[in-house]
Amino acid sequence: MTKIFLTGVTGYIAGDALATLVALHPDFTYSALVRSPEKAEQVKAKYPNIRIVLGDLEDSALLEKESTAADIVLHAADASDHVGAAKAIATGLIAGHTKENPGYWLHTGGTGILTFEDSDSGVYGNKSDKVYNDWNGVDELLTLPAHAFHRNVDQFVLDAAAKHADVLKIALVCPPTIYGRGRGPCSQRGRQVYELAKVTLQLKKGPIIGGGQSIWNNVHIHDLSDVYALLVDAAVAGRTDDGLWGPRAYYLTENGEHVWGELSKSTAEAATKLGYLPEATAEPIDLESAQKYAGFESLSWGMNSRGRAYRAREILGWNPSRPGLLDELPEIVQSEWISLQK
Repeated sequence: MTKIFLTGVTGYIAGDALATLVALHPDFTYSALVRSPEKAEQVKAKYPNIRIVLGDLEDSALLEKESTAADIVLHAADASDHVGAAKAIATGLIAGHTKENPGYWLHTGGTGILTFEDSDSGVYGNKSDKVYNDWNGVDELLTLPAHAFHRNVDQFVLDAAAKHADVLKIALVCPPTIYGRGRGPCSQRGRQVYELAKVTLQLKKGPIIGGGQSIWNNVHIHDLSDVYALLVDAAVAGRTDDGLWGPRAYYLTENGEHVWGELSKSTAEAATKLGYLPEATAEPIDLESAQKYAGFESLSWGMNSRGRAYRAREILGWNPSRPGLLDELPEIVQSEWISLQK
C-alpha cells in the first residue's frame, strides 16, 4: 500500500492536494505533519484515517523518520524557504530507499524565483517581456542568480536530485499566483489576489503599484492539485520518462497570466457590482503604504513573474480546465468582504 507523507495540510496548497489525493486514492496510507493539537483535530475531523504527526519543520529527526518510512513525500509547508526541512526530507528519503525502490519527493517551490530583476532594480510596476519556460528553456531556470527568491532551497533540492538520482526521484513544483476556493481542512484561501481584494475593500479603491504594468502567471488551486495527483500516479506506476524526475524537473504549473494594474481595476469593479464600494476606482499607492496593509504580498503586485508550463502538459498530460481568475474574482471579493465583517 502506497504511503504518502505530507507537510502543510493545514495550509492552502497541500490541504487541497490532500483532498484530491484522498478522493482518487482512498486506499493509500496518509501521514501529515501538523504543528498543533487544535489543527490536528480539524484535520482528523475531515480525514479520520489520516495519521497525524505532531511537530514542526524545526524537528529534523522527525522529518527524517517520516520521510524514511514514506514512499512519497509531498512537501508544501514553507517548502520554498526552509532549508533545514529540505535537508531532513532528503536525508530520510535517501536512507529509506534504494535504486530498486526509490523515494519520490514532490517539492513545492514558487515562481517568486523569477522576480529577481525587479528586486535588483528596485523598480516596481513596469512590464517585463521576459518569459521563461520549464521545457526547452529549463536551462535558464537552472542558472538563475543565487540571490533569487527561493533559489537557495531550489538549488539544494536539485543538487540532491542529481547526486542521488537512482534513489531519489524529485519533481519541483513551482506555482504562481493561486486562486480559487481550497478544499483543505483548514485554510481555503490564497494569498496575493485575496490580499489585493482585502486591501481594495479597506481602501475603497484598487491599489496600483508603480505603473501597474507588471505581469504574473496564475493557476486555479484545483488545477494545481491535479499536477500533484498526476505526479503521484506517475510515481506509483514507476514511470521513468525522460524529464519527469530529476535535476531538470521544474514544473511551473501556470494556466494564464494577469497584469496587476488591470487586475486591481477588475477587483474594484467586482466590489462595486457586489455593492461593497460606491465607485469602481483604482489608483497608485506607494509601496510603504501598501505594505502596511498587505505586507510582502503587496510587493508582488509590482513584480513580473512570467513563465510557461510545458512540462506538466508534455509529460503528465495535464489539462487545466477550471474557471479563470477573472471568473473567480466576484467570489474572492465576496469572501474577503465576509471575512472583514467578522
